[in-house]
Amino acid sequence: MRALVTGGGGFIGHHLVRRLLADGHDVRVLDNFATGSRARLAGMPAEVIEGDLRSYERVHTAVRGVDRVFHLGALPSVQRSIQDPLTTHAVNVDGTLNVLLASRDEGVGRVVIASSSSVYGANPALPKAETDIPLPLSPYAVSKLAAERYCAAFHAVYGLETVALRLFNVYGPGQSPHSEYAAVVPRFIAAMSAGEPPTIYGDGAQTRDFTFVEDVVDAFVRAGSTDGAAGHTFNIAGGRQLSIRGLASLLAEIIEVEDAPRFEPGRDGEVRLSEGDASLAGRILDWRPTTSARSGLERSVEALAATLAV
Repeated sequence: MRALVTGGGGFIGHHLVRRLLADGHDVRVLDNFATGSRARLAGMPAEVIEGDLRSYERVHTAVRGVDRVFHLGALPSVQRSIQDPLTTHAVNVDGTLNVLLASRDEGVGRVVIASSSSVYGANPALPKAETDIPLPLSPYAVSKLAAERYCAAFHAVYGLETVALRLFNVYGPGQSPHSEYAAVVPRFIAAMSAGEPPTIYGDGAQTRDFTFVEDVVDAFVRAGSTDGAAGHTFNIAGGRQLSIRGLASLLAEIIEVEDAPRFEPGRDGEVRLSEGDASLAGRILDWRPTTSARSGLERSVEALAATLAV
């Protein structure tokens, strides 16, 4: 199989590239490296095309000749989308439309896209199921829901096989803390490793369903090849809630530092409680998370500590 991974220089993307190569596939990467990194792809025998998702011509060039497209390229972060909704829309919605159009025009066998649990937004149901009504709270969440809807439309109208994966708070080795939009796990690890208190926005009682990156990559691989998956949207979740305050305590225990976070006011657009029901992925993709929160966090701490020590 020849696969294209958009956003292959990103956190999840480079893990997926490595897995596909290990499985014996030819891999091409499309990334503009605005948020991804060439260094993550160093030593991997993947073809790299530098380009922007907002350019149909560049996307079409990248799609030409591939069998599967794994579309992970995006402008991440709820907070970034609140500050700059136009760019978030252009990259996440227009970019996805370009990927789908190019895939349709080139006869790609299947497109698998990375969506987000943020689409559930204000819906209070727990655990979140794919049948729950999306109530997005941020431009980022709206952009991911729009991308899902485009996938469903292309499957229905053009017969293009599409699969959308709603990812729940992915974490693991290779996740960078060096951004104002960095995810909570690497931010906490970096702060604690430097002897500083981690910052919690809000009261810390908000929960997330943290899902280890290797489990997520396995879901992408299965979504790309499983019969009967086309046309579906799947939750990819660890299936458990962990409060942000609880995350800080667990990391303090692992790193062996004082459990004393500092608190700042809560931020707009943030979901209060999150837990995913991944039973549909279990039934159709035969996918289940296998990494415990403690094990995954221990591996994350070890990996980030090694990079910080360099």
